[in-house]
Amino acid sequence: MRFVDEYRDKEQVRSLVRAIRQVVTRPWHIMEICGGQTHTIARYRLEEMLPEEVKLLHGPGCPVCVTPVGIIDRALELAKRPDVILASFGDMMRVPGSREDLLQIKARGADIRILYSPLDAVSLAADHPDKKIVFFAIGFETTAPVHMMALKEAARRKLENFYLHTSLFTVPPAIEAILSDPESRVDGFLAAGHVCAITGNGAYRHLAEKYKTPIVVTGFEPADLLLGIYCCLLQLEAGIYKVENVYKRVVPEEGNLPARALMEETLELCDQEWRGLGTIPQSGLRLKEIFARQDASNLLPALDAKAHKQCLEATASGVEKGQCIAGDIMRGTKQTKDCPFFGTLCTPDHPVGAPMVSSEGVCAAYYRYK
Repeated sequence: MRFVDEYRDKEQVRSLVRAIRQVVTRPWHIMEICGGQTHTIARYRLEEMLPEEVKLLHGPGCPVCVTPVGIIDRALELAKRPDVILASFGDMMRVPGSREDLLQIKARGADIRILYSPLDAVSLAADHPDKKIVFFAIGFETTAPVHMMALKEAARRKLENFYLHTSLFTVPPAIEAILSDPESRVDGFLAAGHVCAITGNGAYRHLAEKYKTPIVVTGFEPADLLLGIYCCLLQLEAGIYKVENVYKRVVPEEGNLPARALMEETLELCDQEWRGLGTIPQSGLRLKEIFARQDASNLLPALDAKAHKQCLEATASGVEKGQCIAGDIMRGTKQTKDCPFFGTLCTPDHPVGAPMVSSEGVCAAYYRYK
């Protein structure tokens, strides 16, 4: 299969590992930012191939992992309403809120539909004019344009019963939050190619320059990631700090201009709570005021200051507030093996910390493959 099999070729992988061994002269820490990359690293045991000087750290992972409990609780409130059909991707169904998850309330009779596309929710709105159709729109910049396409399509079809409950995040502010942490050990980043395919590479340049940290845009196959690591090490060893794109077969320099224009039309930046990391300024995307009618949060009572604070501070359990080190893992200051709950109290069936709540999280990846 073109663009897949050749990037899993054993000889190509061995050649890249040899090149990495030849270039590295001192210890370096490199962080991948995407759960898809983390799964490839764990599945193909890339860390075990690397010289001991190269340590991989694992970042926030995926939007499902970092969606805060408060937003999930609001989705649960919406789903319990008899006049609402809540639609969602399947990977949100078992993500815990403060007391329960979507699958549990679906089992008790809530009308929750698992869909493969937000556009299917638009059809659902057309088929059920007597119901309010709420799509749980979660994602980084990768999927945000798809959600906005559904919003525009519903408007074009004059479907006044279509709503979005959003949990949308932007990656560059998260990278900056990690790099600005005094305890950060990150020397270089592997940026997620599918995000950059939408946004382009420009948003990362000031971070590379400001924090003197190379950022290499890479793909998701073993050879892609090893090439990204190699190019990152070349920069670090030479004292060069820039954005480099080694995933050009997918990522154009300027990104996807129509998708970016759609996002600029419909969304605006906001401060956003990241599960496990806390609030990161201007790291979220919310619907602009002109689309307030389609914002599902307006179907619920407004939170007063106290309730809003409780919503932000809600956690999956008391354990997550205590000894769970999810935030440290996602910032790269600790590893999965350092967590006292990994594989015991915290498993994919009973997740505690953010990196375990989604199948794309680093803890879920290491539980599955290691």
